[in-house]
Amino acid sequence: MNRSNDKSKLRAWTAMATVATVMLSASAIAQRAERAGNEVVDTVCASCHAKGLNGAPKIGDKAAWAKRASQGLTALTEHALTGIRNMPAHGGNAALSDIEIERAITYMVNQSGGNWVEPLGRATPAAVRGAKQIVQTQCAKCHQDGVNGAPKIGDRAAWIPRLSKGLDNLVKSAVHGRGHMPSRGGDPELSDIEIQGAVVYMFNYGVVTLHTPQPAATAVENPYHKVIDGADIYLGMMRADAIPAGQRQGSVPSGKGYYHVNISLFDAKTKFAITDAQVKVNVTDPISSETKALEVISANNTISYGGYFRLTGEYPYTITAQVLLPGAASVSEAKFQYKAR
Repeated sequence: MNRSNDKSKLRAWTAMATVATVMLSASAIAQRAERAGNEVVDTVCASCHAKGLNGAPKIGDKAAWAKRASQGLTALTEHALTGIRNMPAHGGNAALSDIEIERAITYMVNQSGGNWVEPLGRATPAAVRGAKQIVQTQCAKCHQDGVNGAPKIGDRAAWIPRLSKGLDNLVKSAVHGRGHMPSRGGDPELSDIEIQGAVVYMFNYGVVTLHTPQPAATAVENPYHKVIDGADIYLGMMRADAIPAGQRQGSVPSGKGYYHVNISLFDAKTKFAITDAQVKVNVTDPISSETKALEVISANNTISYGGYFRLTGEYPYTITAQVLLPGAASVSEAKFQYKAR
């Protein structure tokens, strides 16, 4: 047995992030033939909104609709789906689909001074366009210079708060439109998957990422990977002073012995990145213990969680990832053994 070779393989697994890319599902979602916004309005919504009955904002009343449009399509759709004040759920027609309601709202906003793009279906296109292409041709119109408060491409300080509730929520907000941003960034042909890729690209832009060597077929089992409660949990470790300046996450603490600890989470079945978990890490050695909540970060073109810890000795450390997964009632724990080098 070649112990030196095995050690090199183990070291390869301690790169900053173990998984290189967001896994994007290519399965198409079946769609029934849904009605356009004007059709839904004429047959359902107009009974109240045409004349402003029961406090409903009247179609064409720019002042009334401007206040509502500022909330974004996501919020207005939720109000229409669940009902609000005198408006019944689904506008009183339970057969209306979510997208039909979105289209109806968009139509009424546009008839009242708005300029929203009517949502299309959600099916994944046969060929998913590259994130760079989408950003350059569409997103950059606002995100390049921060028009109307849009977070600039590569401005990590502006993007991190928006990602604090998870990548899925941010994508949903872009799909439905929010504030000055129209639905699907003004391009109704953009699929959810393409929007997700564009968001990750703009968050990662300008960040140098390390190449993570992939294990050979005969490599030893990865000691920095656990599958717990339906989630793949990966640990990445790197000395803070070895990280290139362009890739450092936040302010690196001064002093010797600091390591960047990275936790990447993926759904064990779908392989989608889990971006809306709460993650803490506890680092314990024979004489001390430190626990920190990790921040949302970017590593190797995906979203993960990271923070700096001080490992000063050569003795083995127990690194425990405490993960509260979305919708989970209790915290999942994954323990790893690591020896600082």
